[in-house]
Amino acid sequence: MDPSYVIGIDYGTDSVRALLVDARTGAEVAQAVHNYARWKEQRYCNAAKNQFRQHPLDHIEGLEATVRQVAQNVPTAQIVGLAIDTTGSTPGPVDENGVALALKPGFEENPNAMFVLWKDHTALPEAAEINEKARTWGGEDFTQFEGGIYSSEWFWAKIAHVVREDEAVAKAAYSWMEHCDWLTLLLTGGDLASFKRSRCAAGHKAMWHENWGGLPSEDFLTLVEPKLGGLRERLFQETYTADEVAGHLSEEWAQRLGLTINTVVAVGSFDAHAGAVAGEIEAYSMVKVMGTSTCDIVVAPMQEVGGKLVPGICGQVDGSVIPGMLGLEAGQSAVGDLLAWFRGVIEWPLRMLLPQSQVLSAEQQQALRTELSDKIMAELNVAAAAIDPEETAVLALDWVNGRRTPDANQALKGAIMNLTMGTTAPHIFRALVEAICYGSKQIVERFEQEGIPIKQVIGLGGVAKKSAFMMQTLADVLNRPIKVAESDQAPALGAAMYAAVAAGIHPDVVTAQKAMGNGFAESYEPNPARVADYQRRYEQYQAFGQYVEHATELRGGEVAETELVNQA
Repeated sequence: MDPSYVIGIDYGTDSVRALLVDARTGAEVAQAVHNYARWKEQRYCNAAKNQFRQHPLDHIEGLEATVRQVAQNVPTAQIVGLAIDTTGSTPGPVDENGVALALKPGFEENPNAMFVLWKDHTALPEAAEINEKARTWGGEDFTQFEGGIYSSEWFWAKIAHVVREDEAVAKAAYSWMEHCDWLTLLLTGGDLASFKRSRCAAGHKAMWHENWGGLPSEDFLTLVEPKLGGLRERLFQETYTADEVAGHLSEEWAQRLGLTINTVVAVGSFDAHAGAVAGEIEAYSMVKVMGTSTCDIVVAPMQEVGGKLVPGICGQVDGSVIPGMLGLEAGQSAVGDLLAWFRGVIEWPLRMLLPQSQVLSAEQQQALRTELSDKIMAELNVAAAAIDPEETAVLALDWVNGRRTPDANQALKGAIMNLTMGTTAPHIFRALVEAICYGSKQIVERFEQEGIPIKQVIGLGGVAKKSAFMMQTLADVLNRPIKVAESDQAPALGAAMYAAVAAGIHPDVVTAQKAMGNGFAESYEPNPARVADYQRRYEQYQAFGQYVEHATELRGGEVAETELVNQA
């Protein structure tokens, strides 16, 4: 039997990576990574406004660069399938042929014509309106399978915001597509009307559900925003799981990627869901995909929990992770991003003062900045781990990018308390790591309070692989062992598993997991001596969070300063 290979393509926040995998054994043959050039320069972004947009040319350039590189390692005819996962919800406007508006004349530099990245929170007012109207309009509550709270990170809120803000885009956008769907359509060259949209994306972010025949009703959508009128008909009604065939590579893209038109392209998915598959998720496991943010994925048998609603999570969708099982998603909006923010604060002198140096050449300045930047996170981890948690009172909230779950509120802000003259950078870093872990504990507790037991916890992604301090603290806070998946590219491996099923190598996703899984690199056991102290600090975290959430309640987009004064 000739070898068969598949390619998993994982679009992250900063880069795209392609992974060439033996479709029968899961052996990782080759990988390639491409950083988005425009994104690296933060073009089309405005952090002060929480605006984060990505140009489709970044995605196309990365696709060609990475796939061509890995495809050179085996005979082209033996590459039988590929699949794409992306961040989400990351929608973008397209014309009637599925061409992204930012690729069309007149829209090349317009951020509203680009993909609205998952962490873009410009749609806070629109999300608030969706939630208010879902509860009061007198019809179906379309948020019930999204935990009862719709987020500014998601599909409809972002579209409503853009069409309100930009009349030109509103008129030119025939339809909208999630990033994973658009890339899959791009590769197959199919017809937009008949294209197979991702259930993973639609169910968790676009309020698609079989109970109401697909997407929310036209009446509801136009109540939220009249400019959404008619869009529902130009979107989709059916959705498809990620193990299904979306099509085959078009002649154009087979040539551009160095593959063949026989290569099967699977339906797209979100990165966390693909990562959970690679993490060998099974019933009542929680897989924590830990990167810039964290997504917590749980699957459960439909016959056991199919009718149960879990309030305050991101969504629950039949077949979104493993076909035939209910996929439930929660998560935290800033994990790697929170630690990167703190590193940026510390690096301010390197960015601003080094260029003013009169004793170092420009080359020496750059060399020093690079050397110190590379060392900061490693040294912070070591120094923070050495601090006895009983000897520090510094406490933080992990909401620098809002709160995703439980109970989404993207308007919330981070905070730190109990600073003294003796507080050092490692003390603050430790408090931030602890805050991430306390936020995770709240999520686990929400699932279990609602009757979804969490029988094991699995970590994967860059943070899980690189920070032993983070993972040990998480095990101590949760008072549970945590296994860390072996693969460094778990979402790409999960996408490859979907591709292997779509290409007919394996009959279903569970079989593909068993055959292609890479196992676990290590396990962290909770330290009994730390558990009680972390429980006490967790209760303080909860109380601190309640105070800050109340004190910073938004009114008309501005902080309610009078409340702060009254409580001071």
